[in-house]
Amino acid sequence: MDLIVVTGSSKGLGLAVCKRLLNEDYKIVGIARTKSDEFKELEEKYSDKLFYIEYDFNNTKDIHMLVKSITKKHGNIYGLINNAALGHDGVLGTMHETQISELIRVNIEAPILLTKYVSRSMLMKLRGRVINIGSIIGSTGFNGLSVYGATKASMQGFTKSLARELGKAKITVNTIAPGYMQTAMTSGLQGDKLESIKRRSALGHLANVNDVSGTVKYLLSNDAQNITGTTITVDAGSTA
Repeated sequence: MDLIVVTGSSKGLGLAVCKRLLNEDYKIVGIARTKSDEFKELEEKYSDKLFYIEYDFNNTKDIHMLVKSITKKHGNIYGLINNAALGHDGVLGTMHETQISELIRVNIEAPILLTKYVSRSMLMKLRGRVINIGSIIGSTGFNGLSVYGATKASMQGFTKSLARELGKAKITVNTIAPGYMQTAMTSGLQGDKLESIKRRSALGHLANVNDVSGTVKYLLSNDAQNITGTTITVDAGSTA
């Protein structure tokens, strides 16, 4: 049973990914700052193959020990889903420097460091999958999300170069760029703003977390063994 590490696993997309992969018979280590009631229910149902670690990725200095503890307890890691991210919005000119630093630390530095140490586990077995959760904001832009957009764009660049570094070891690296989904991060988008985003999409609605979790499942599968260094957009045609 292959081991998958999912960050930001307690709610929204991360929780949906855990649900999808548990049905595919993977063993999951979910990492989040707090454990939601929904995750607790899932944990009770799949007590033999779903495990939780409380961790705040603001703390980058202990990531090495985090990965070491996972591999010691559960064995080699096959898949890493870099999903945890902060979504502070605000005009750059008025955003506090501490918020900017936090976004860069949690959205860029932490997943890079996590991938650094997890990929060592993959290299030992000459197999593995790294999936970075990006955003269409990384390529399209959106008012008030310049710093968030910068962090998501950086992960796409990270994906391309890392795919070349790890390719000879049969490890694939890809980004999934979701469009606007109805999650806690987009809960502030209501009314006319939400409707205008729906109208802009080719299909006339928003993508959802299950659409994205299905793409994660595909990229982990043997069918995707020759897909690497790319970004798959899941946005109901918003960027078409």
